[in-house]
Amino acid sequence: MVVECPNVPGGNAPTRRRFLTVAAGLMACGPVQAAPHQVQQQTVWRGVALGAEVQIGLVHPDEDLARDTLQGCVQEIKRLEAIFSLYDPHSTLSKLNRTGRVEGPEFELVDLISLALQFTRETRGAFDLTVQRLWNAYAEHFSTPGIASKGPANAVVRSNLNLVGSRHIRLSPQDITLERDGMALTLNGIAQGYITDRIRDLLKVRGFNDVLIDLGEIFAGGERPDGRAWQVGISDGASHGGMLKRLRLKDRALATSSDAGFAFSPDGRFTHLIDPRNGECPRHFRSVSVVADDATTADALSTSFAMLRLEEIEHILEQRPKISASVVLHDGTIIDLPKGRGVDGP
Repeated sequence: MVVECPNVPGGNAPTRRRFLTVAAGLMACGPVQAAPHQVQQQTVWRGVALGAEVQIGLVHPDEDLARDTLQGCVQEIKRLEAIFSLYDPHSTLSKLNRTGRVEGPEFELVDLISLALQFTRETRGAFDLTVQRLWNAYAEHFSTPGIASKGPANAVVRSNLNLVGSRHIRLSPQDITLERDGMALTLNGIAQGYITDRIRDLLKVRGFNDVLIDLGEIFAGGERPDGRAWQVGISDGASHGGMLKRLRLKDRALATSSDAGFAFSPDGRFTHLIDPRNGECPRHFRSVSVVADDATTADALSTSFAMLRLEEIEHILEQRPKISASVVLHDGTIIDLPKGRGVDGP
């Protein structure tokens, strides 16, 4: 039996397009006899969080314990959203962007920004939290009535590029400072993965090892009730929801970035994926999916790889032997990287 639990209190309607799906959904299996007098139940919470429809599934014989644990997960998601949200004016991130400084920041915000700075160095600037000013410039430009599909003027892009650069973030456990007036951070390319990992850790501490956490990025822990690996699909992002690839995951995380996620211009030329190094919207690939041991890494690298060429992605993956990627070209061709060690399908 599958038990549905309530939504995140105050959850907003979903706004993000989904590119990952549970290919053999959480409800695919009924109860399974795991040991004498012990039946493995799937207990599922579905709701809205982080701007998307999300779900967490637990495989455990104690339904009441699973329900209580899921409620703890919901509260933790809500707590972390109140720190990281770009759209909640009361969040710590919003206060930082508004004032340029936050004293006594939460540990999680310091930790996440610290991790993000590591990815900035690893990708040589392809990942950068300070890209938000460029996003704002594109949003303002395309919100002008009657504007053509042409992007913002070069002078506007150059002006906002002066406010991009993680080197202008001063970070310590005591305070966070943005050194240039007008700078702004976004955690949207990494926070989903980070929250997924925090929920994974919470569940592990409470004794739940067979779990499926789908908060936009996915972590699949252990096995389904029938002993098989969790199956996850990479969608083509189109309205008909076609499946490009199916994967089997065990104790691994999967994240996808796509230029089809959100477009500023009606023709889809200018999207939410903005290269912080030059202010342009790259269209190298239809999507990039990354499999890693943790969702934070998968999330940040899938965001970064959307900015990079194939050879640059391969160079990074050569230094990361436990990480693989699937790149989907605009003609539908799928390239697994590194060659010979790409994402494995079922």
